[in-house]
Amino acid sequence: MTGWSRCRVWLGLVAVCVFTGCAAEPPVAMGERSVEPAADLETRAREIHERVLTIDTHDDIPLNFATDEVDPGVRGARQVDLPKMEAGGLDAGFFVVYVAQTERTPENYARARADAITKFEAIHRMTDELYPERIGLARAADDFARIAESGRLVAAIGVENGYVIGQDLSLAETYYDLGARYFGLVHNGHNDIADSANPRPELGDRPSEHGGLSAFGEEVVRELNRLGMMVDVSHASRAAMLEVTRLSQAPVIASHSSVRALVDHPRNLDDEQLRALADNDGVMQTVALDAFVSEATEVRDDAISALRESVGLIPRDDGGLDALSSGDRARFEHELREIDRIFQRADVAAFVDHIDYAVQLIGLDYVGISSDFDGGGGVEGWDDASESFNVTLELVRRGYSEAEIAQLWGGNLLRALRRVEEVAASWP
Repeated sequence: MTGWSRCRVWLGLVAVCVFTGCAAEPPVAMGERSVEPAADLETRAREIHERVLTIDTHDDIPLNFATDEVDPGVRGARQVDLPKMEAGGLDAGFFVVYVAQTERTPENYARARADAITKFEAIHRMTDELYPERIGLARAADDFARIAESGRLVAAIGVENGYVIGQDLSLAETYYDLGARYFGLVHNGHNDIADSANPRPELGDRPSEHGGLSAFGEEVVRELNRLGMMVDVSHASRAAMLEVTRLSQAPVIASHSSVRALVDHPRNLDDEQLRALADNDGVMQTVALDAFVSEATEVRDDAISALRESVGLIPRDDGGLDALSSGDRARFEHELREIDRIFQRADVAAFVDHIDYAVQLIGLDYVGISSDFDGGGGVEGWDDASESFNVTLELVRRGYSEAEIAQLWGGNLLRALRRVEEVAASWP
């Protein structure tokens, strides 16, 4: 039986369950839902959304960001731009300097540094040259409110993948001076700092290279504490993440991760990791990435991949449809509609289930919000920055107060950043 045939059998069983009621009951939201009339609830939620400072801690950018090709000041196809932030009441975003892991060679280290600098320059070009009247760069926790109160949006900078320092610790200070205020140790694939939650065998990765952090990685954590840059453990292996929470003298964040008890994905955090983060006074920035929020998404993606293989399509090469015979194309489109009918995307309610779980397990003080927009993130109802109000609306439905929503949308993150700044100021 082919992969797609197995998927068709499985999909058929799911469809029967949908219509006969044999499927397991869906997850129940853990917050208390409001019985307030919908119109009144929405009005109250909009008032709250306008008052609280909303911060999304993970928005990816391309190398040609802040150019004529990708102009952040013009509403376009990307999930985050200034018009969409303004329309959605998203006050602040961490624009991310991300460089993918490649083979660790001197040439690739140099390329990673160059690409990082290109992205730093792009963010500064947006805030300093193109749109200084619309968005300002925050370099400290207090800058967020100051810039927002001036009527502008707020940009901050995060680094994703410590590969951009290679084996040169001094580059951490270079990136701090350029405005980076959190530093993701690793991405997909191990690097010289730490093991990844997603090793890459094609790069020669074993399941574990360092057993968590390397000796160099321990130096990196101490240097980040000294500088006043938040250590970001999203993408780190479980062992590395737990080691960081023990080692760091300042709060640690997971800039874009969700709850493993609800979706068993290696990028999500299990209960022990969540408790370790709270013990460290850190924050999990719950991420609205479909596959991390709903297990159905992974099954859906597997089914689509198997279908594409069955008709001879290269993965993610939509242009290949034109090369299919009329019969294969008709079958592909029909069966893709069936997959979409059975497996719907995760929505804002499923995303907030992860927030609820973490709040109940470790307390509201240690939970925040992120999207991973333009890096794979998005759920039904929060699929770009213009829909950010829908998160607040769902939180209000669950019974969260305005003060609690303010903590989730940015207060907790800023508390952690202030503490990081205090640790750096008192560094011996």
